[in-house]
Amino acid sequence: MVKPTLRTKSIGTKVTEEEYAQLERAARAGTKTLGEWCREVMLASANRRSSHPQESVGAEVQVLMAELVALRTILLNVLYKQVNGERLTAEEMQRLIERADADKIKKAVERLGRAAKPESAR
Repeated sequence: MVKPTLRTKSIGTKVTEEEYAQLERAARAGTKTLGEWCREVMLASANRRSSHPQESVGAEVQVLMAELVALRTILLNVLYKQVNGERLTAEEMQRLIERADADKIKKAVERLGRAAKPESAR
């Protein structure tokens, strides 16, 4: 028979009455004690962040980052043409937009993933 690992370390935090009630409701909904529920939530969050840093970022942040990446791509291309004295047609602009939109999510996730890594791992 395998002996269970003893938990010997403790983590504490202060919360307001309202926050405490909210945490208790969440624990009850999962049919767990508050301590068990908090431990599971903290460990799940820690494991998710360490194995998939981009998943720890909310969908809203990913969408905003994707739009910024696309905007940056378009802006740099337009400025490059202007600096070189070239004119941009409506068709060229549409192609720039489509190209920027095509891979904006992928690029955003890559950049967010790089940003989440410690300095020594970059």
